[in-house]
Amino acid sequence: MDPSQRTLYDETHAGHMDVLKVSQVSSLIASVLDDPRFQDIWVRGEVTNFKCHTKGHCYFSLGERDDHSVATLQCVMWRTDAMRLGFSPRDGMDVLAMGSIGHYAPQGKYQLYVKELRLAGEGEKHLMVERWKKELEAEGHFDPAKKRPLPQFPLRVGVVTSGTGAVLQDIRNVISRRYPLEIVLSPAAVQGEAAVREVTEALARIDGKTDVIIIARGGGSFEDLFPFNDPRVVRAISSCRTPVVSAIGHEVDVTLADFAADVRAPTPSAAAELVVPDRAVLIENLLANKAQLAGSLLSRLERAADLLGHLRERMAPRRLERRIAEKKEDLAVADDLLEKVMSARLERERLQVSSMRSSIEARNPYSILSRGYCIPRAKGRIVKTVLEISKGERMELQLQDGNCEVTVEEKHEREV
Repeated sequence: MDPSQRTLYDETHAGHMDVLKVSQVSSLIASVLDDPRFQDIWVRGEVTNFKCHTKGHCYFSLGERDDHSVATLQCVMWRTDAMRLGFSPRDGMDVLAMGSIGHYAPQGKYQLYVKELRLAGEGEKHLMVERWKKELEAEGHFDPAKKRPLPQFPLRVGVVTSGTGAVLQDIRNVISRRYPLEIVLSPAAVQGEAAVREVTEALARIDGKTDVIIIARGGGSFEDLFPFNDPRVVRAISSCRTPVVSAIGHEVDVTLADFAADVRAPTPSAAAELVVPDRAVLIENLLANKAQLAGSLLSRLERAADLLGHLRERMAPRRLERRIAEKKEDLAVADDLLEKVMSARLERERLQVSSMRSSIEARNPYSILSRGYCIPRAKGRIVKTVLEISKGERMELQLQDGNCEVTVEEKHEREV
């Protein structure tokens, strides 16, 4: 068949079938790829041919090898998503990519439009946390209706953290400066394989023995903070009878423990500020209330005096001579009574302010030092019983005006 006959044959037979345009084929492919199964999916593979355009867009492929073949998926990550990358992708990396499959009509190919890219090991843990979050939320551990308010004036604050880290000292410093009270430490590892077990046990030990609990640790990587995403820790926080304040990592770090706590603080120091009031502010408010009350009473006195003067001016001496004496006597009695009432009120308010100030001072554990008492410490902790020290042990005594060190020569126990 010569070329002219072949052309005529093709055109003749084409008239008996549907002939699609290229754009129609592209539309059909795009409609197939709109399947929900291709949207917001996670894909694992090896990065190959990674390149970043000058405009910030990233282009690469995800590959998977087996003994017989190589599967490759073209990927693109737009600049706005690439800016959030926490690492620099390189060829050969094992990664998890999240995105949607789409059809790129100009080149007639499908590709994965990537929104998130994570290293495979860490990415799997992120997926695990997302799964845990959904499960725990369904169990009601994050329910806002279960959140409890913190006590306004606590007497004891519990702390679950490492006994040797800087976090504990930061909390102690803030509380001693703002509102000195008793701090009860329930120590636990806050990183590593033992952290989950020790944190849950520490919460169980201290629950119900203080007015509020701070669970805290310093900043760290996602891996460092991972124990505080564990469902066992979350359930332990959620089941506490005592209100819990979480201070895990820095402000940008968020763990599932934060969702379960009654209050989340951005840092351990901020948690300490949340659980206790500032006594300087309390005293300032008391003084302001006292001044406001005194001003209010003085205003009432002035208004009463003005009313008295106005009534006196309205009296006509000739017509009310007999009543003047009576009114003067009544006014004198009323004036005297008002003065007594206001004096008594001022005295009651003064006593109340004095009582509140005494109550605040009485809660200061260091006020007794001026009466000849001292605070003994050994190995950085306060000694409460003779059973905690040994003969020959060095101790530090905190007195009113300084510290001194002593050695235990003898110790004598007595029945309590």
